[in-house]
Amino acid sequence: ESLWTSFADGRVRLRIDNSCPQTPITVHQMFKESLEKYGSLNALASKKNGKWEKITFSEYYCLSRKAAKSFLKLGLERFHSVAILGFNSPEWFISAVGAVFAGGIVTGIYTTNSPEACHYIAHDSKTDIMVVENQKQLDKIMQIWNRLPHLKAVVLYKDSIAERHPNLYTMEEFLELGGDVSDSTLDDIINSQKPNQCCVLIYTSGTTGKPKGAMLSHDNITWTSAHCSRAGDMQPAEVQQESIVSYLPLSHIAAQIYDLWTGIKWGEQVYFAEPDALKGSLINTLKEVQPTSHMGVPRVWEKIMEKLKDASAQSGFMKKKMLSWAMSLSLETNLNGSSSSDLKQLWTRLADYLVLAKIRNALGFSSCQKHFCGAAPLNTETLYFFLGLNITLYEAYGMSETTGPHCLSGPYIYRQHSCGKPAPGCRVKLVDKDTEGNGEICFWGRTVFMGYLNMEDRTKEAFDEEGWLHSGDLGKLDKDGFLYVTGRIKDLIITAGGENVPPIPIEDAVKKELPIVSNAMVIGDKKKFLSMFLTLKSVLDPDTSDPTDILTEQARDFCQRSGSKATKVSEIVATRDQAIYRAIQEGINRVNSTATNRVHCIQKWIVLPRDFSISGGELGPTMKLKRLTVLEKYRNEVDSFYEE
Repeated sequence: ESLWTSFADGRVRLRIDNSCPQTPITVHQMFKESLEKYGSLNALASKKNGKWEKITFSEYYCLSRKAAKSFLKLGLERFHSVAILGFNSPEWFISAVGAVFAGGIVTGIYTTNSPEACHYIAHDSKTDIMVVENQKQLDKIMQIWNRLPHLKAVVLYKDSIAERHPNLYTMEEFLELGGDVSDSTLDDIINSQKPNQCCVLIYTSGTTGKPKGAMLSHDNITWTSAHCSRAGDMQPAEVQQESIVSYLPLSHIAAQIYDLWTGIKWGEQVYFAEPDALKGSLINTLKEVQPTSHMGVPRVWEKIMEKLKDASAQSGFMKKKMLSWAMSLSLETNLNGSSSSDLKQLWTRLADYLVLAKIRNALGFSSCQKHFCGAAPLNTETLYFFLGLNITLYEAYGMSETTGPHCLSGPYIYRQHSCGKPAPGCRVKLVDKDTEGNGEICFWGRTVFMGYLNMEDRTKEAFDEEGWLHSGDLGKLDKDGFLYVTGRIKDLIITAGGENVPPIPIEDAVKKELPIVSNAMVIGDKKKFLSMFLTLKSVLDPDTSDPTDILTEQARDFCQRSGSKATKVSEIVATRDQAIYRAIQEGINRVNSTATNRVHCIQKWIVLPRDFSISGGELGPTMKLKRLTVLEKYRNEVDSFYEE
């Protein structure tokens, strides 16, 4: 057997060696083992009419079997997919586990996808059954159903059915369909599954061209759930039942492995946030649940930081002073570690007790022992802000193609700015290193995926001849084996003069200098000099989460300090507000003064009329900047920088 395949029904040779000798198991075997230990513990909790409704692991397992039988009844074929399109919920989890039990492949689709994007994934993965959240998502599928030859049925799990169609079911109706499928029929299918076969598809938002379906095996899922989570110090329920809040898109590997599969492995209690979590309701859920561990992408942590800064800007003089005193003590102690004096440590404990503990409680983090960050690099400002609250953000690093985390930080593995070390049994090497030790990060281990579905050429490109997966990311290792991710090879700007410029450090420096700036993006590939797009921090529309024209409290504060009365983005851009433009230029001059050399200096910049957003297409589903889309969308502005 080869190390990779591009067929849904293919098998691969598992990367089992002395560093990861554990016997491979299937998803069903993992669930059965957990069932014996955690059957009576609560597994999933969701809000119904203002009350938390909970189900135990035993009930969760029975419902997953019920779903599996109903999928079989509807004609789910082996290695065809069940696609789930909707916000995180018990139904999402039960459908996913049921699909795997029934011998299918679970495929998540982002709720922000257009009908055409849904069609591409459903067609590529041979979706037999689609599970959708509500009428809004159902409408997308109705537009494309006649072009999906494999699609046999659609299940709706939140709304009631407004208009009846053949082969359209509510979740309640669906779960009753498989009543006459025998246990032995299902068990035969479960027992025929092998750990080196595909059970999950994660579509990576192809920055260029079509999305690629990364195939993950049972072993990818079960091994990663068991070993990577322990590297991050997630506890088995017999030691302490972890509670987490599920809110990030489950079609992304980070949330799926952390919320769904690891939750089953260690008997965690998963609370589902409200669908408008990222529009502001997440904090309310966190306050109610007080989770023991929490994962966010950098943008989520940045939003929490901005909310706190806005609240602080509105508080009285004494409160501001106290907070600033407590945070600077905490930051200093966290940066200096045990080398702080006893007196300093005593003062820090006092500050924590009097001020910081209250803030953590208000954020929902009074019981939280582990705060994880992944899916994109974290900037220094955010890292230091949370250290000031005595919250250490543990960075993890990996990709869809490594089943999520390949390298992790945790309470015992931590260095600032590093994403930790490879999980035990995982390996990392750097190739084509430059003089400073930066090279392309390559992965080896049981986290490494099977291949891209129906894309043999792209699969071959991903691996070298020894079977190492090439990430396309740049990084360096320190002498103790901690990994630092320094950028994407694709994002690396190579100027017309052949100089290599990594954009992220410059962008972070500008955002740090100018608190009015929300997004900064360096431009300059194949150009004579660097220029920059800037967007300003604006209030988000509570319903759509899209940026409005109104500046945030923090941005207005910046305007006042700079001598401007502006309260809207449009006022600044339309009049090229002199005070603001001067303040921005001064900030950029300060960044330029610390540049490695002249090539790294920003020569021209422009303020765009609207902040970047998911709906605008500039940000991906996990708020990652889509640079190529931005360049395409604002092509005229780019051209204006470089007109002779």
